[in-house]
Amino acid sequence: MNPTLIAVATGHTKSRFAGDIAARTAQIREAFSGRRVLVIGGAGSIGSATLRALLPHGPAAVHVVDQNENGLAELARDIRSDALAGPSLDLQLMPLDYGAHVAQRFLAQSGPYDTVLHFAALKHVRSEKDVASILQMIDTNVLKQARLMEWLAAEAPPLRYFAVSTDKAANPANFMGASKRLMEQLLFTTSIVPMGSSTRNSARFANVAFSAGSLLESWGERIRKAQPMAVPRDTRRYFVSLAESAEICLLAAAATPDRHLAIPNFNPSADLHELAPIAEAFVRDAGFTPAWFETEADARQAMEREPQRGAWPILLTARDTDGEKPEEIFAAAGEEVVDIGLTALRGIPQRGCDHAVLREVLDTLLLWSTDPRAKVTKHALAECIVRAVPEFAPATAGKSLDARM
Repeated sequence: MNPTLIAVATGHTKSRFAGDIAARTAQIREAFSGRRVLVIGGAGSIGSATLRALLPHGPAAVHVVDQNENGLAELARDIRSDALAGPSLDLQLMPLDYGAHVAQRFLAQSGPYDTVLHFAALKHVRSEKDVASILQMIDTNVLKQARLMEWLAAEAPPLRYFAVSTDKAANPANFMGASKRLMEQLLFTTSIVPMGSSTRNSARFANVAFSAGSLLESWGERIRKAQPMAVPRDTRRYFVSLAESAEICLLAAAATPDRHLAIPNFNPSADLHELAPIAEAFVRDAGFTPAWFETEADARQAMEREPQRGAWPILLTARDTDGEKPEEIFAAAGEEVVDIGLTALRGIPQRGCDHAVLREVLDTLLLWSTDPRAKVTKHALAECIVRAVPEFAPATAGKSLDARM
């Protein structure tokens, strides 16, 4: 991706976390040098970027588990082509469902691990279109992670366990954000899955500019396929680059106090960016001028004439789908944000949830996800999650993102 477009999206040309990385190199090296590292979901954008960033710190073993077989193949090519793996590194790239029992077999045979980095997730708000897809999201983001933690604890608890979260977990307005907040509750309610003295951390951070599956990344596909672009109006987002996302994860996993969420120390007035100007910059970078439209039909019809005139149609959409927010935040109402000795990151101490409440919520969600005879509605799912995530307030519009260009 053109560095200029990354700078447009993030507002910066250089990493905002490089200073903290340099200052905490010793702690990062302690977390990875000579260590056995398990990376869950390592073939995705953030997972693979973090993997590339940790390999120079000299781990003894790196085992990557991901269902994306093609992603693992490309990851292997990257690592070998860039000579990121030393000759003594025990590198295994496993095409496994991390919550399936075959993964338990692999962990029992290949563990134990010193450091676990967890990136696997269903991360799109558009994925929560019905009960089945929401249950799949909860199963991937929460229930399988509980199973994984139990397997690791039974073998030998890791010294460090890090699981990435999202800014959408703060005052969640959609099931995706609520599932990640529920994941945070699972991670920090230590009595649910006791893991001895393991350090547990997470990080909420912004949208990763032009990462796989993102709106910004999709614009390139729209131009490649000769289709109109689309962007929601009056919508602002925080962005980090892919390299910055890896730096956040390394700092959160290695240099953040135990049982803390790391969040970027961003300034809303400087770091929240309107999406429409980024779309305009993208079109201009592709060699076109923007042509704005208000309806899908007009945008599609414009494809017959505008590109020949040197313009590209952009549909400006209303924020009228389930779960959309005008802008994201990192800390929820009532959460305490504290200094953690870093310049570009701050922390939110975590105490977890009431054990009995969380246990009942997890058991109910497990029943609903495994018993096809169990009757469940989106409303019932929301009511169940609210017991452990009381700040969850679904923004319902009666329309899924899949119904919009």
